[in-house]
Amino acid sequence: MKRNLPTIKEIAEKSGVSTASVSMILSGKKLTRFSEATIQKVLSVSRELGYTKAKTGKTIIEVCPTVFNPYYSTIIQGIDCEAFAHGMTTMVYNTYWDVEREKAILRIAENPSVCGVIFTMIPQQHETALLLNKKIPVVAVGDYNENIQIDGVDINNFSAGSLIGEHLISLGHKNIAFVSTSLNSQHSARTRRLEGLESVCKNYPDVAKIKVYSKDITSVYELQNVNVEYETGYELAKECIKKSPEITAIVATNDMVAYGVINAIKDGGFNIPQDYSVCGFDNIFPSKFHDLNLTTIEHSIIQKGKKAVSLLISRLGYSYGYPEEAETVTRIEYKSKLIPRGTTAAPRK
Repeated sequence: MKRNLPTIKEIAEKSGVSTASVSMILSGKKLTRFSEATIQKVLSVSRELGYTKAKTGKTIIEVCPTVFNPYYSTIIQGIDCEAFAHGMTTMVYNTYWDVEREKAILRIAENPSVCGVIFTMIPQQHETALLLNKKIPVVAVGDYNENIQIDGVDINNFSAGSLIGEHLISLGHKNIAFVSTSLNSQHSARTRRLEGLESVCKNYPDVAKIKVYSKDITSVYELQNVNVEYETGYELAKECIKKSPEITAIVATNDMVAYGVINAIKDGGFNIPQDYSVCGFDNIFPSKFHDLNLTTIEHSIIQKGKKAVSLLISRLGYSYGYPEEAETVTRIEYKSKLIPRGTTAAPRK
């Protein structure tokens, strides 16, 4: 005889909380009302009673720093496209690089309606993400990190920085600036791009030199200022032009920052690429516009989003009942490709 599906009342009775509390926790609503112990108790009982299997989750949670940058919104569209093809739904949560926001999202992800989580960047809550990965598949799209043992769709940002360095040096640039928002361990993609650029310059110690201009951005400031990357690029480029007149090429940590750099150069009365060459990373859609025509690095953005869903779906087949398989880690790396356009040329004389 087929077993009846567990009810909210049954879960509430065994958890020792009200049916209203169970309903809110399982739906991911108003979780701040409850202690971590209460949330975990309800989720544990729901799984024990078969609630997870009774309600087969078909929702993927997408964790994203911000959708304002087209890099992330393009990844999300790739995820949505592949998820839709497999009859799944998606939910997007923005963190603005706030650790507590990310932690709260991972708690929501334990809801039985959620079948997996895809990070569009490397998770900051490494241990929490690993624990969640034991219950449902977690996939990260970002820079390779050997310390994070979850499935990943990677790009080699060190290699990307090296490609930019080789390009500029081949054009004859000797004094290069790197302009970036926060440079720290939370933003490995940015630091690895800089390291790749620096590694090339070290191969030509008598030829190329690097100066770094960066600005620390808090999560609160990022939440309140949608133009933070553009504004940072603009501000730091003006500072670079003023303090380092020998610079002939400016490398921005991504295309959004590069747009600010471009406008600062033009507002200063200079021309691109006659006076300054400018490079970015990611090859987001606006970089192709004729008025921008930005030299950048192609990172196969939408393909990475689709591949992340494929990894998650393959993991769903054995995430429950085959723990030896769940211990494996799959990584897929997309190669970086230089896209030379009209913002780079030989340095001014």
